[in-house]
Amino acid sequence: VQLQASGGGLVQAGVSLRLSCAASGGTIRNREMGWFRQAPGKEREYVAVIRRSGSSTNYADSVKGRFTISRDNAKNSVYLQMNSLKPEDTAVYYCAASIEYRSGFSYWGQGTLVTVSS
Repeated sequence: VQLQASGGGLVQAGVSLRLSCAASGGTIRNREMGWFRQAPGKEREYVAVIRRSGSSTNYADSVKGRFTISRDNAKNSVYLQMNSLKPEDTAVYYCAASIEYRSGFSYWGQGTLVTVSS
């Protein structure tokens, strides 16, 4: 499965942004989907995951209460709604997919850059 993230940009602190991840070459229906990010000079870090059912989600403490992950299996897409953005949210955001019916992420998109100015 191929993943393409989009929706990044340059925004001011406090605003919202919605990232999208479109999958092709396979369905996301039976996969866990996640978002990760990598800030300049730092390691890639986990942001959020949504389970296959869509009813279970989990977030990194740094984004809990501000970010929401969702999925639309009919559109073969996953989203990350980011509210109350902070300069420390500046990073390249990547979406990821698991192997069908498995946990863990085996497929990665190319990323979309989010820059939050203060």
